[in-house]
Amino acid sequence: MFHILAHDGVDADVLPWLPQGKCRLERESARPDVILLRSSDLRGVSIPKSVLAIGRAGSGVNNIPVEECSRRGIPVFNAPGANANAVKELTIAAILLASRNIVAAWDFARNLEGDDARVSKQVESGKAQFDGFELTGKKLGVLGLGAVGGRVANAAIALGMRVYGFDPSIGVERAWKLSPEVIGVSSIDDLLTRADIVTLHIPLDEHNAHFIDASRLALMSRGAILINFSRAGVIDEAALSAALDSGALRAYVTDFPTRAILDRPRAIALPHLGAATAEAEANCAASVADSVVDFLENGEIRNSVNFPRVILPRAGRARLAIANKNIPGVVSRISSALAAANLNIENLLNKSRDEYAFTLVDLDAEPPIETLDGIRRLEGILSVRAVPKSAGAD
Repeated sequence: MFHILAHDGVDADVLPWLPQGKCRLERESARPDVILLRSSDLRGVSIPKSVLAIGRAGSGVNNIPVEECSRRGIPVFNAPGANANAVKELTIAAILLASRNIVAAWDFARNLEGDDARVSKQVESGKAQFDGFELTGKKLGVLGLGAVGGRVANAAIALGMRVYGFDPSIGVERAWKLSPEVIGVSSIDDLLTRADIVTLHIPLDEHNAHFIDASRLALMSRGAILINFSRAGVIDEAALSAALDSGALRAYVTDFPTRAILDRPRAIALPHLGAATAEAEANCAASVADSVVDFLENGEIRNSVNFPRVILPRAGRARLAIANKNIPGVVSRISSALAAANLNIENLLNKSRDEYAFTLVDLDAEPPIETLDGIRRLEGILSVRAVPKSAGAD
């Protein structure tokens, strides 16, 4: 029986996707095999030695100590694309909020006083300050054309916008899903100089901190709108505040409120609503549950942020799932240890991703505990788990 520690109420959504009799959901556990969560912060928290995997029912994993997990051989799974439609819809809403001054206009209207005649007079005299512009024919720059950005680009095309996109790592599958009317540009700077509205759909990592800084804000047309549904940290907020205060930016809309932004009248801050729909939460939970169950039962890795995709059809009576450093000689050392135990390898797959790799080995017999312990002691090995056909933890 696998013990799954569930945070943030995720247990209700993942329950239908877990195999009955093999997984037990718990809200407290001293020795969980898996941790599932949405927004709970695991950084600085002691992760039990029993943990085999961590799953986030969402896309971003900045609340999980991914590098620590990698060093321990713990795959971190997420649910890429499962909440993409929800974020896309809110991004389009954000563009409309900013282009038509809806938030400021609503605030003006809800504070009107007096009878109908007086209200009508105030409306007619005050409405000019909230003039906006139509989206048809306007230029939208989409930075990041992944699951969310691609959908935003296509939706904007349907609204009659001229859409420019930039994503140096876009894959063939994502490219096929883009409208042929999306215009690819060769650089971020090119995108920023062309667009009336720029929307960000990039991850927050060590490469993208303060990605939009003073120099890049200066490239944008005066009066442009910036939409940030990535993370607060991708923008240099000091430079952003200066651009808002000077009027260089017409508006900024974000899903990640900070004190600096809340104090700016040209900024619209939403309380992290991007994936806050019942449909998105259910989709994310189902996606991460599928990935975790496949890992527990077959040792296979899909949708991991720190280990490669490893899919291998079953062969033999037993399977080993091995996380290792991406260094020379690891596979040969594993093979030698198995041969010394008189175990025959019926199938083997090793895939690498940056500093780390993952190996699946199918054997003709169950390996003895001594052999597993010996493999654990080999140079470069991070974790070893026997995954028999009838999977289940103690």
